[in-house]
Amino acid sequence: MTKDIFRGKNAWITGASSGIGEALVYEFIRRGAKVIISSNDSPGLERVRNACKGNADNVICAPFDLSDTSGIEKLVEQQVNMLGKIDYLLNIGGISQRSRVDETPLWLDRRIFEINYFGTVALTKAVLPYMIRQKSGHILATSSIAGRFGFPLRSAYSASKQALHGFFETIFLENKPNNIRTSVIIPGRVRTRISFHALNAEGKEHGQMDDGLDKGISPQKAAEIIVRGIIKNKREILVGGRELIMLHIRRLWPWLFFRIGDRINPT
Repeated sequence: MTKDIFRGKNAWITGASSGIGEALVYEFIRRGAKVIISSNDSPGLERVRNACKGNADNVICAPFDLSDTSGIEKLVEQQVNMLGKIDYLLNIGGISQRSRVDETPLWLDRRIFEINYFGTVALTKAVLPYMIRQKSGHILATSSIAGRFGFPLRSAYSASKQALHGFFETIFLENKPNNIRTSVIIPGRVRTRISFHALNAEGKEHGQMDDGLDKGISPQKAAEIIVRGIIKNKREILVGGRELIMLHIRRLWPWLFFRIGDRINPT
């Protein structure tokens, strides 16, 4: 049955120490998968592993920082040697932004891209050859509704997420003969701490929960939606509530989007 497609499979989830990534760990473990969990928060990963209780042996902690992927190929080789193969790669980790274009220094744009785009690309490029060799695999990347249109106070974040669409669509088109699938996750408002860790114009944490996110769906609900999207092999997996209507407005009536876009509450 489709609900059992994860049983006996190996998944790698980044951003796994909190939020959507953490919730996805529990979903995959509940469905019988073995999971590699990564983030730059080693104690957080151990907490998630321990929370799996009787299934903790099926959770492997592999911490690394998306902003420094110099050892990523060796790390991937170690995990493949241990498990034999990687069936699912879920690139969930990333960082957000809260600063205007004119007050954001270029080094901060580069830092956000290093984490959201190049970090994700580095891990994907390291895993992809193994999936090509095994002639199977499903790779997911996390974008955002801001990855489909511009969004106030999110210039570098929006751009880094938009770049992921082109990269992962290309992987899919190049690897149809290798039976490798890709999906892009497009979250709207999900009740995580992403706004707390978002970077301001000085590169410091925003340190606040945005009102919009506080009213969003739970990470658990988001994880359930993502898993259903994987089962249905969706190219794009929309995650959120009524705010997702902006995606359809932007696609169908761009003139309307630009008329109302400046009224979007960025927090």
